[in-house]
Amino acid sequence: MRLRNTWVGLLGIALVGTLACGGGSSETKPAASAATTAAAGGGSKVDAATAGDVKGMAVIDGAAPTNTAIKMNADPVCMKANGTPQSQETYMVAADGKGLGNVFVYVKDGLDKFTFDTPTESAKIDQKDCRYHPHVFGMRVGQPLEILNSDPTLHNIHALPKDNAEFNNGQPIQGMKMSHTFDKPEVMVPFKCDVHGWMNAYVAVLNHPYFMVTDKDGKFDLPNLPPGTYTLEAWHEKLGTQVATVTIGAKESKDVTFTFKPVATATN
Repeated sequence: MRLRNTWVGLLGIALVGTLACGGGSSETKPAASAATTAAAGGGSKVDAATAGDVKGMAVIDGAAPTNTAIKMNADPVCMKANGTPQSQETYMVAADGKGLGNVFVYVKDGLDKFTFDTPTESAKIDQKDCRYHPHVFGMRVGQPLEILNSDPTLHNIHALPKDNAEFNNGQPIQGMKMSHTFDKPEVMVPFKCDVHGWMNAYVAVLNHPYFMVTDKDGKFDLPNLPPGTYTLEAWHEKLGTQVATVTIGAKESKDVTFTFKPVATATN
């Protein structure tokens, strides 16, 4: 009975947060099509015939700290969904001990003279098995973000941006969906769940399409980049950022490696 009363109380708190913090910015909207709509601005379009490519890796120089173990015993639904011990996704290191996953790589500077279409197809984040999926991702300014609760338990998604509007929405019912659109570029916007304290994720909001999260081996690829000189940034949630400058010519391909140093005092 005490556990049931606790969850009822948390449900009430989350629903209040939805009304008080969500406002009109995260209302449910009709599903978007896969088409694109032209972005504002008078810049030129990228000429695919001359575009090049920047690819490479994010690596860690040394042993990564151990990921923090997650204790889910406060919610029986979470315990049932995860039959094995769980840990945070902070340090996703490849089998070779070097490649670093979950690093967000993007063009930070050099695209001012170009304009890009804004996707109308939604980016997506799912609350499944009491985790956010994906943990790190990118999307575009003006692109809808679909927020889904796939679990039969209460979740809430609490965004804590600095440049965009904060929102906090409860989703007490499995299958609930809502949509939110960011109107300013921002790297990164953290998400957390106030019900399950271990749940966290990060989204980067950009006004161009040149970004990628490194894969499990630490690799990334930014194709169809127009000739020019660019500042690239690689972001990791605990190890900070690394910056590189790269110049590519027409149809040229360049390789870039971002090297992160392990932080002995890093905590999750």
